[in-house]
Amino acid sequence: MDLRTHKRTSRNLGLIAIALGLVTVSACAPAPVEVAAPPPVQLVPPRPTPPAGAAAALATPKVASNGVRQTVNTGLSNVQTIWNLRAGLNVAALSCRDARHSSILGAYETYLSKHERELSRTNSAVSAEFRADHGSSYRSARDTFMTQVYNYFALPPALDAFCDEAVRVVSNMAAVPAGGLSTNSATSLAQLDGVFARFFNAYDQYQRDLANWNATYGPNAQPGTPVTVAPTGALPPSG
Repeated sequence: MDLRTHKRTSRNLGLIAIALGLVTVSACAPAPVEVAAPPPVQLVPPRPTPPAGAAAALATPKVASNGVRQTVNTGLSNVQTIWNLRAGLNVAALSCRDARHSSILGAYETYLSKHERELSRTNSAVSAEFRADHGSSYRSARDTFMTQVYNYFALPPALDAFCDEAVRVVSNMAAVPAGGLSTNSATSLAQLDGVFARFFNAYDQYQRDLANWNATYGPNAQPGTPVTVAPTGALPPSG
């Protein structure tokens, strides 16, 4: 081997050795460290609020196992149904004062005049039912119950929707002939009562939403403040 060939061979061997060294160093180098991303942050959403501006601690009538909410209009006799409807229309005539409700008062007065005899008989029949159930204290029992009925129909957060429905009810009542309340009052009362059923359902949903909000963010959380999302996806209480 001549000198030139020897030098070229030596140089090639050196390059191979360097390459092998680099491979060895690369294989022994530690794996790159992954930097964990910071936990996501979101703003606390607004706290749920009661529907229709209702109070924050309103007790709604219970719902029975059959799904029927137990109100003052539940499980009534025929005569009590007529009388509760009369009470509801009376509340509407006194309380619904917006221009769009202006038809209620005159229609209610017509209702009283047209059905005067049947309403008088109904009044006596209701008293007889209370006397049978409560004996000598029936007047007090009836007064207490009817106070509950009037207060029920006058529930402030539901009043606006109640008045809107009362307009429709008194309009339909205009077609009821004298002596025909027994066949119409149950349907009309159910129309009025539906307003309150919808309100109570909405209020119950608000209470569930508020309970979930408190469990998620904490009852002392301030809406609009940042909160860190826990690894599980749940938000830790903030206070």
